[in-house]
Amino acid sequence: MGRHSMRKIVASLTAFTALTAAASAADLPRRAYTPPPPPVPVFTWAGPYFGINAGYITTTKDSVTTAGVFPFNDGVLVGNRPAAQALPRDGFTGGGQLGYNYQFTPGSGFVVGAETDLAYTDLSRTRSATGRLGGISTFRQLGNFLGTVRGRVGYAFDRTLVYGTGGFAYASETYRGVFQTANGQPNFYGSSARVETGYAVGGGIEFALPTDSVFNVFHSNAVTVKGEALYYDLGRRTVPLVAVGPGVGAYAARFRNEGVLGRFGLNYKFGS
Repeated sequence: MGRHSMRKIVASLTAFTALTAAASAADLPRRAYTPPPPPVPVFTWAGPYFGINAGYITTTKDSVTTAGVFPFNDGVLVGNRPAAQALPRDGFTGGGQLGYNYQFTPGSGFVVGAETDLAYTDLSRTRSATGRLGGISTFRQLGNFLGTVRGRVGYAFDRTLVYGTGGFAYASETYRGVFQTANGQPNFYGSSARVETGYAVGGGIEFALPTDSVFNVFHSNAVTVKGEALYYDLGRRTVPLVAVGPGVGAYAARFRNEGVLGRFGLNYKFGS
């Protein structure tokens, strides 16, 4: 066999060996690519929200005090008119709220915001008292809505928010007083209906539910539930009871507007 033929055989064997190795490498199992896990979304309280609330409201300072305007209006002094008449009021409250939160750091961190709400209040009471000389004194106070515009400051522990709140409060109030003689004939009467203003302070705790909660009927970014307590003070209102019929002169009845409420709420948050 010549040298030239030997070289051809060696070259052929080399090429065959290389092809065999390449084919074997192609048949080896490839290492599967494992994508990194998706990032866990971080909850944030930031964004606008709206919701509903319901609870219980009661007055805390609820006595009506009365005094004669002129010296001869001495019904309180002689015990024929009450110097103070308890007028406690309590009942259901329910309404809606609208607000916005800003969170400094997603997840856990400080949250600030503002909220306005308006709620129906079932605050109505009428009471009568009979004086020592037979005079009948009747007082009535009625409140049918309470609204607030408040700031909120709190701290979020991920999906739990603890907050304090305070700001402006206003309410519809109706006052009425009637003094009658022993035989039921009116001799002093006064009435006033107005919107009173003051302040409200309180605090609460709020929890964010899963986005796919059955309560998420509006397909919002989050549904939250809260429990909240507020104290409100709308000041005092003096109502003159002027003479009618056989009456002469006038009395002054001072009503008070302070109370507390506790309520639960459901919010739908949008935005981030």
